[in-house]
Amino acid sequence: MKVLIAGGGTGGHVVPALAIGRRLRDAFGAEVRFVGTERGLETKMVPEAGFPLELVKSGQLKNVSLMTRLKTFADLPLGVLYCIRLMRRFKPDVVVGVGGYASGPAMAAAVLLRIPTMAYEPNAVPGMTNRLVGKYVGAAAVAYEQTTRYFRHAQVTGVPVRPEIFDLPQKPEGAAPRLLVTAGSNGAAVFNEFVPKIAVRLLEAVPGLTIVHQAGARQLDKAREAFIASGADLSRVEVEAFLKDMPQQYVQADLILARSGSTVAELCAAGKPSVLVPFPQAADDHQRKNAEVLANAGAAVLLLQKDVTEQSLLEALTGLLGDAGRRAKMGAAARSLAKPGALDRIAGMVKELAETKKG
Repeated sequence: MKVLIAGGGTGGHVVPALAIGRRLRDAFGAEVRFVGTERGLETKMVPEAGFPLELVKSGQLKNVSLMTRLKTFADLPLGVLYCIRLMRRFKPDVVVGVGGYASGPAMAAAVLLRIPTMAYEPNAVPGMTNRLVGKYVGAAAVAYEQTTRYFRHAQVTGVPVRPEIFDLPQKPEGAAPRLLVTAGSNGAAVFNEFVPKIAVRLLEAVPGLTIVHQAGARQLDKAREAFIASGADLSRVEVEAFLKDMPQQYVQADLILARSGSTVAELCAAGKPSVLVPFPQAADDHQRKNAEVLANAGAAVLLLQKDVTEQSLLEALTGLLGDAGRRAKMGAAARSLAKPGALDRIAGMVKELAETKKG
């Protein structure tokens, strides 16, 4: 079985794509190749994971200037032609689109060549590429029931999450309370601005509290300077560019302040209560819609970025950190939304498509 996985850009696209690739390789002996762009995280993460990576020219269409859109449209036919040549050479049995810049030309090429296609969509509302190809794909793996209407032959599989996050040990008895602030690989400017401003009051309001704050590489120095300037007890604050051992971070965290992209699947798998601040410029406002799913289930508090002030953020965090019973109910609600076995279901769908081609 040969599988081409197309897409990338952010960790929210690349991490699940790699998880799917590994499972196809390990479970079915599949030969897996990736297609991405030179601007995405895939340029680093895919080779590190040991997979071949092809690069195609493709850019943004949403929330960008007219010139950028025109360049993207100009590059699209060349990108499709490149992917057609690649597929004729590699001869994949299935092409899997995970969203992101490279997904569009690759999925278009697969449709033109009549190669079986599958879309993977982790958000409540699909991005532009998956909406465009949704009615042409042979199958789609989605995270939410309401997303199935955008695709043919969609199945609610959930989002691939590392198995160890479903089986986290209990936090050690008597361990200090902890707030985990995380926002993906790039961090979040709103967190880097407001959390240092409320750090002193937050640490005073919650005895023994520690804060682990993931700031992103670009904003790391600025965030650390802001915490220093705040006058907060720095022995109780850890500021990092990127957090590598997320399972252990989830074990120690009593409450998580986060964006609401692909992180929401891990919050559910870990059974953790959260305060979610959706990224307002996310394509089609999908982060808000993701957060609403958790908030409506009682698993999270939704705070829109336009409503974030020192006072609103402080009240949301201290209110939950001071109420263990409410946090426990939210954590249980989050876990009820989790879908263990998503990776096996997605890999099985890919294998079925490959078998229909060969059959």
